[in-house]
Amino acid sequence: MTPCWKRAFKQMAVAATLVALADFSVAQTLKIGWLSSLTGPLSVAAQSESIGVQMAVDEINNAGGVLGKKIELVTRDTAGDPTKAVNFAQQLALSDKVQAVIGPVNSGEALASTPILARAGVPNILIAVVDELTDPVKFPRAFRVVSTNQQWISTANDYALQTLKKKKIAVIADTTGFGTATAKAAIDMMSRSQVTPVYTVLLDPNKTDVAGEMSKAKEAGAEIVMAWTSSTGLLARLLNTRGEMGWNVPVIGHPSMTAPQVQKLLNKPENWENAFAPGYRNITYDASGKLPARTQALADKMRAKSGGSAIDVNLWWVAMGYDTVKVLEHAVKSAGSADPAAIQKALEGTQAFPGIFANYSWGPTQRNGFPDSDMVMNAANTFKDGSFKLAPY
Repeated sequence: MTPCWKRAFKQMAVAATLVALADFSVAQTLKIGWLSSLTGPLSVAAQSESIGVQMAVDEINNAGGVLGKKIELVTRDTAGDPTKAVNFAQQLALSDKVQAVIGPVNSGEALASTPILARAGVPNILIAVVDELTDPVKFPRAFRVVSTNQQWISTANDYALQTLKKKKIAVIADTTGFGTATAKAAIDMMSRSQVTPVYTVLLDPNKTDVAGEMSKAKEAGAEIVMAWTSSTGLLARLLNTRGEMGWNVPVIGHPSMTAPQVQKLLNKPENWENAFAPGYRNITYDASGKLPARTQALADKMRAKSGGSAIDVNLWWVAMGYDTVKVLEHAVKSAGSADPAAIQKALEGTQAFPGIFANYSWGPTQRNGFPDSDMVMNAANTFKDGSFKLAPY
């Protein structure tokens, strides 16, 4: 028997979807929910992604909208709290009657909210990386634009084991849903290469003193510290502690390690040296110091808006946020309406959609749009105008 509350929610969701479709036919706007952790310890990425989301909304609206309707962005700040993410997901689907939702922007929240949006039948453009979030059976209308957790982990592991040729690895992750899942996945992947971490620990992302954990990693003989957290504060504390210890061990981990917000929290500039993270070909300078044309165009738009000043945020976050809106524009135009089933079908038939962050492809059984071939490793201390150089190979 299906629990009463689930039957009731399903009935409400069906009713909300029908109302939303009827509303769209006469509505003046296309309503898109933006479910994002704009405040709290995990807010740095979300704030940058929000720049891209708003840029795309403004451009589309200035060009006349989607199927003649302006986009109305309905923003909800989860503050990194999964409970708030659930509540806001319900609100966006059932009360605000949005046609689609972008986000959440971290996996702990998405693990809680994605099932809510799936039951409501709302198309969901995912920015979270945990692999369980993309399931064409459980979550048929959830499509991912960001790289997957497996892509991050395999890129980092390959760099540690094959490029740097180190096998004594300490795994330090945070206690969020992302951190715990990623630590386990990273360790499982290492085991397939007959490598067992010499030290593992989970930390609260707000923990201020990490000297004990870093000392234990050093005492265990770690040749690499692998750090899986999106908290720029925690990453900076790990790098600062490494510097205070005089321990020049490579630190590899979450792409947030390359964020300029980490740089601003470092006690010494050199603490950013010998730090590497998975990155993206389209946000990486080539050998001649150039970016792909579409990426450069976005950077030029950002620079124009800021009066010509240098870009001081990670450009890949901005590009990904921008692409989420453009993907929805593409889906609604292809579908000819905001019908959720038609949007799903349009995205399932999308191949090599030309975004800035990547060229995305999905299918009837494929919900991960980011190609493996676009993953690279970046050196953190090469940040310039939002982009990076390749890590040494």
